[in-house]
Amino acid sequence: MDLDRYLARIGLAARPVAEPEAVAALQSAHRLGIGFENLDIMLGRPIRIDARSVFDKIVVDGRGGYCFEQNRLFGDVLTALGVANRPLLARVRLGLAEDVIPPRTHVCLLATIAGEEWLVDAGFGGSDLAPLPLVDGAEAHTADGARHRLRRTGMRGSLEGEWLLERAGPVSATDGRATAHGDWQAQYTFDLAQAVSGDLEQANHWTSTRPDTRFTSLHVASIPLAGGFASMVERGLTVHGPNGTERRMIADAADYARTLREVFRIAVSEQETARLPLFL
Repeated sequence: MDLDRYLARIGLAARPVAEPEAVAALQSAHRLGIGFENLDIMLGRPIRIDARSVFDKIVVDGRGGYCFEQNRLFGDVLTALGVANRPLLARVRLGLAEDVIPPRTHVCLLATIAGEEWLVDAGFGGSDLAPLPLVDGAEAHTADGARHRLRRTGMRGSLEGEWLLERAGPVSATDGRATAHGDWQAQYTFDLAQAVSGDLEQANHWTSTRPDTRFTSLHVASIPLAGGFASMVERGLTVHGPNGTERRMIADAADYARTLREVFRIAVSEQETARLPLFL
């Protein structure tokens, strides 16, 4: 782990200390500095989640990634800073009926900071949400105008999950998976069961290869902004900010590569974007 190179990638000059406020600032810099994306899947490349592959892709090559990559990198960074953490597998509930139990296709982190347990997540395609203490009813507000809440909803080991992360806020400040809502909407559920590397590899493989899912059928990029949120699904770009929401269609591969670089902080060449199914 080359911490200095990672910190340069996210725009931080100094190494943070292992305190809640510093970890929150680190996670925010990561989320504002590294876009969420699935473009390697659309290019037919495997998603590798070992430490070296993730660091090289996101830090050295200036790419983004989805949750299994983002939170692998962020977990490695926390470990290097002396913050104990481990991965948790979660069930994404966006747009699903309450009686549907989806597979565990999201990874987040459980970190111990200043002697307390926190939900840490640098890889969910949504708001710039700070780490939340693992406390029933913990709430946080984000710059895109949304509220977030952590609730304990099940028994330890229950199939539906022990904890639920919820969001209430504008749909235009999401990556397109949210349905219209004025009150709380489920984001994902999780429990505290230990997950080994094989569990993560299995979940990552399913998520990146199963046909007709969001990540194998759509070109997706998103990133929180200082005052809002930007998302690009297929050729549709949405940028939500304090002054409202702007939408436009991407013209061609060159426009797509430029938008990835300028809006989402993702370095993909025009030659690579031209090979995406979106432009073939």
